[in-house]
Amino acid sequence: MKRKEILLGNAAIARGAYEAGVKVSAAYPGTPSTEISENLVQYKDDLYSEWSPNEKVAMEVAIGASMAGVRSMASMKHVGLNVAADPLFTASYIGVNAGLVVVVADDPGLYSSQNEQDTRSVAIAAKIPVVEPSDSQEAKDFTKLAFELSEAYDTPVILRTTTRLSHSQGIVELEDREQIEDRAYEVNIRKNVMVPAHAKLRHPIVEDRMKRLGEDAVWTEKLCSEEIRDTKIGFITFGIPYQYVREAMPEASVLKLGLINPLPKKAIEAFAKKVDRLIIFEELDPVIENQVKSWGIACEGKDLFSLMGEYSANLLRKVFVGGVETLAPEKTPIRPPVLCPGCPHRSVYSVMNKLKIHGAGDIGCYTLGVGDPLNTIDTTVCMGASISTLHGMEKAKGKDYVKNWVAVIGDSTFLHTGINSLMNMVYNKSTATVLILDNSTTAMTGHQDNPATGYTLMGEEAGMIDLKKLCEAVGVKHVTEIFAFDTKNLAALFKQELAREELSVIITKAPCVLLKGKPIKNQYVVNKEACRKCGLCLKPGCPALTKDPDGTTLINDTMCNGCGLCYRTCPFGAIEMVDSIIESI
Repeated sequence: MKRKEILLGNAAIARGAYEAGVKVSAAYPGTPSTEISENLVQYKDDLYSEWSPNEKVAMEVAIGASMAGVRSMASMKHVGLNVAADPLFTASYIGVNAGLVVVVADDPGLYSSQNEQDTRSVAIAAKIPVVEPSDSQEAKDFTKLAFELSEAYDTPVILRTTTRLSHSQGIVELEDREQIEDRAYEVNIRKNVMVPAHAKLRHPIVEDRMKRLGEDAVWTEKLCSEEIRDTKIGFITFGIPYQYVREAMPEASVLKLGLINPLPKKAIEAFAKKVDRLIIFEELDPVIENQVKSWGIACEGKDLFSLMGEYSANLLRKVFVGGVETLAPEKTPIRPPVLCPGCPHRSVYSVMNKLKIHGAGDIGCYTLGVGDPLNTIDTTVCMGASISTLHGMEKAKGKDYVKNWVAVIGDSTFLHTGINSLMNMVYNKSTATVLILDNSTTAMTGHQDNPATGYTLMGEEAGMIDLKKLCEAVGVKHVTEIFAFDTKNLAALFKQELAREELSVIITKAPCVLLKGKPIKNQYVVNKEACRKCGLCLKPGCPALTKDPDGTTLINDTMCNGCGLCYRTCPFGAIEMVDSIIESI
């Protein structure tokens, strides 16, 4: 008897990879894709899974495993695909030996991302097939089908998901792992070595592959389904938007696409003839709409729905049911994200704020230094860009301009792409200062390990990259490590390094306060008699500190993690250390 479980979409994808006989998985953590790899670890007796330093490396690891003859997978969020684009586009020309699937999680609604790009557009440019599931069961099933498709058509396949699918739960029927025989590696220089002469020969093969797949009725039947009901209106949709159509417009006819690049033209033409009014319901870019219109098929789409944001059943109700929302959204208080109580980043930022130092920012928890009350992050572009943008500022305005700026980057992000930017600073003679916030983990996506933590995704001990030695090895002469909560000496160090006429790196060290098992030995309380009600301790914005109606500061002992920042901030000795009431996080 087959077993059923309730699984997150990401867990279902991991299960699908396991059942498909995958032997190698590589990824870089990034919401909303992170849990795929974290769920794969439970199958470590049957497959190898790793956190790679970045998505480009993860893609190349998966390509190499496929070339060697085993099914492989790379997972990332949509902006991570940009990092991996170089090998991906060439892998499209090369094709595969064993199946190669790239899972890419898009983020309509910008829940945890710096842009809303649509992976389908990237896949069209790369000439790579895309399949997209609409629930957890399909997430598992389509993952397995993606490997079959990859091998049938000699191509990498993108399995596209979105935040809503990745983090929604559904009932999934589990099956046994397929015993897939390793494929033999055969030397094939014209196929695997993409020099221009070979690439020129492969390009026609890629074009023909996409044309044949779009006309292949077998794969259309496996991945697409037609639901004929009331023919006055028909929707072409896919993925999570399909669920909104079924909820809000249960009587409408639907063509649900699972293969979204290339589009199954014959199936779309046949469906269009059966309905009076054809609606394309797709989040983000009008990819399907533009293609359908180019075939001369009348349809509606972005004239009814937005190009931006996540869709919903209410959006459909607003358009088709009297022009009003049928379910009024509840008014909830706005709760902007903040750094956790005891976060070492807050300590560093409090010093920067006091010294009026600007931060060229990066991607991580430390981006939260952008708002009140810390106000230290002025720019944020993408992973690793803090160092490069600061270098650009110096070259644009001169070295005096960056004497009140630092590039702010975390340990994991530094190893992701920041190291390349630091090498550029060394090579092109920067005199700026780089600040590496080393909290011993990849914190923002849920405390994943990285090459500087000493552990792998599989839980094995590994060599630790020494960030100080690494910076020195690429040619930085002035590298200083300092405890993140040593605010007095950190202030002096900032003044020293910003005045320096050479490139320098400051590494602030203190583990993320939410790391499991971190002991909390001490906490802090306010001596009301000594409190001057000046509010200086409140300036760093620690959530554990509030103000009593009489103006004195209060410290919530259920939130205080004993970091001591408030203790070091108070010039009047009004904050005192006590034994902790909490054993550990």
